Amino acid sequence: MSAELVLTNARVVTGEEDFLGTVVVRGDRIGAVERGRSHLTSALDLEGDLLLPGLVDVHTDNLERHMMPRPGVRWSARAALLAHDAQVAAAGVTTVLDALCVGEVEHADYRDQMFREGVAELRALAPRGLLRAEHFLHLRCEISVEAMAEAFEPVADDPLVRMVSLMDHTPGVGQFADLDRYVKKHARLYGMTEDEARAYAKRRWETRERVRERNREIILAHVRGRDVAVASHDDRTAEEVAHWHEAGVTISEFPVSLEAAEAAKARGMGVVAGGPNIVRGGSHSGNVAAADLVRRGLVDVFASDYVPASMLAAAILLHEKHGVALPAAIASVSREPARMVGLADRGEIAPGLRADLVQVHLADGHPLVRQVWREGRRIA
Repeated sequence: MSAELVLTNARVVTGEEDFLGTVVVRGDRIGAVERGRSHLTSALDLEGDLLLPGLVDVHTDNLERHMMPRPGVRWSARAALLAHDAQVAAAGVTTVLDALCVGEVEHADYRDQMFREGVAELRALAPRGLLRAEHFLHLRCEISVEAMAEAFEPVADDPLVRMVSLMDHTPGVGQFADLDRYVKKHARLYGMTEDEARAYAKRRWETRERVRERNREIILAHVRGRDVAVASHDDRTAEEVAHWHEAGVTISEFPVSLEAAEAAKARGMGVVAGGPNIVRGGSHSGNVAAADLVRRGLVDVFASDYVPASMLAAAILLHEKHGVALPAAIASVSREPARMVGLADRGEIAPGLRADLVQVHLADGHPLVRQVWREGRRIA
């Protein structure tokens, strides 16, 4: 790799403005950000395309989706990780927090196995430089599940862990507050009668009553005072948000109601929304639309949730459809998520920061990723 890379004739998007300019990369860092074109013959002409900071994804289930491409179909964990890594890099994501589920939620969903295998492969491949993006762990801790604490313990102190979210996918609360809707969907997916699905939901609720508070305290006690971001998940009411905030939680991830998002912002918590929500024009679960939250200034960060390409698409839609200034829209998928999880060395085009950069061409308004660099090295 050349000691200096000059990217010119680009619409450079910094944290505060965008302009036609040049970015000089020296080694793995941004050396200079300049207005106007470079006249060096060695400069790489980006032909007026956008030049953005590398995206930072704080929540993606995409690795699990590669490990189980269809219900009940298991894939090689290493092949899944490599395919997932290539996909996120091609989407302009240079830093990704792989959100793996701690605690098996549904019977026979294999998530405990996927969690163990996913962590093992990240530990094996990342130190050897075999991954394009930089990968960390986001532990999705299912606090209403019996064996959650046992699954959490082996990875609790791993330096890969940058974020922990406290999740409760019990039928009748949070994302699944509509119990009848849950029962019908569950019966269809798992080949049950509705009576069997309702009995299953009842057993889940009974387990929740027994273990939820114990698991909650185990997680919070372990992460207290550590450099790990802590989030609640699928908040529905102001009371839930207050409960989490008083316990020391600083992020509300994917609030499912306007009330919860407003309560989180009022308490100074960061709010994370899903990219697919705004790209699709609404929630797939019938919850609050991210666009409604954006109009009220209630979203700080967009994560990919389950579609890596949704982050960049969401940022462009924020600007073109929802009136958000381009630098602020891009910051919601780069600078703000980086700050949220304590990665101050990236997420913005500024001298001295990591040279994580993305060239994007707008094809009829749709973002097309042309080139991606991580720490000055091209990865896509």
